[in-house]
Amino acid sequence: MDLTSPENLNVDISEAETATEAVTSTSTNSMEEFYALRDELLVVTLVVSGIAFCGIWLFYSLNAAGSYLIGSLVGMVYLRMLARNVERLSYESTISKNRLALFAVLIILACRLDQIQVLPVFLGFLTFKTAIIFYTLRITLKR
Repeated sequence: MDLTSPENLNVDISEAETATEAVTSTSTNSMEEFYALRDELLVVTLVVSGIAFCGIWLFYSLNAAGSYLIGSLVGMVYLRMLARNVERLSYESTISKNRLALFAVLIILACRLDQIQVLPVFLGFLTFKTAIIFYTLRITLKR
């Protein structure tokens, strides 16, 4: 059997093209799933933040609710930065450490300014974690 015959080369090329198309479509589907997950996490974080803001304002004070909202908004920025970093992993191997600086600046500002309370800012920042927990529960209970 001659492996260099034109018939065998055509079969190998068509198999390679089919494999390349399969990898490309899988990659496209994976990125679509990633974007859907990112958008879902941001929306759930926004909804949870709004509900928590109203509850904190109702039961505590507007100052505490505002501090929570500031932390929550910075948490959403953190989540977007994390998603952008994950998106870049497919073609870039460097990892940004700006996210940690964002959190550090938030806490330092909360400690320095009298108008902002540290605990609501910290809990607001962690609001995106509740969105991840909700997503995990939804996926787990779906099976």
